[in-house]
Amino acid sequence: MKLHELNKNPEVKNRKRVGRGPGSGTGKTSGHGEKGQKARSGVSISAWFQGGQTPLYRRLPKRGFNNKRFTKRYAIINLSDLNRFNDGDVITPELLKETGIIKKELCGVKVLGTGTLEKKVTIKAHRFSSNAVTKIEEFGGKAEVI
Repeated sequence: MKLHELNKNPEVKNRKRVGRGPGSGTGKTSGHGEKGQKARSGVSISAWFQGGQTPLYRRLPKRGFNNKRFTKRYAIINLSDLNRFNDGDVITPELLKETGIIKKELCGVKVLGTGTLEKKVTIKAHRFSSNAVTKIEEFGGKAEVI
């Protein structure tokens, strides 16, 4: 084999040059057909779009049970919020509502252990986190479950 006997590699193809003149086969509409949304520039149609008809996920009946409506939501307060009270105070949900620490009582009040408690107080609430109970008792206070 000599240098002048080499042929061009048959696997290499020229890329399709869209929108060029006669003979290319992809002139005028450049392979996009005629009119319509897909013929426009900048089109992006999501894979689940069904041409404007009501989509399948909306046509199917919603079935089954969901427990969300029965969940209990608690008004949450942190230990750092309770530092505004004096030593020896008994803190109840009613007192918290009066002072404006909580707006609604919901299903009860839950005390979380975020922050530090610097007063010796008795706290009456519906729930306590384990961290909150240890911090309250560590400082000499009481955590009472209502």
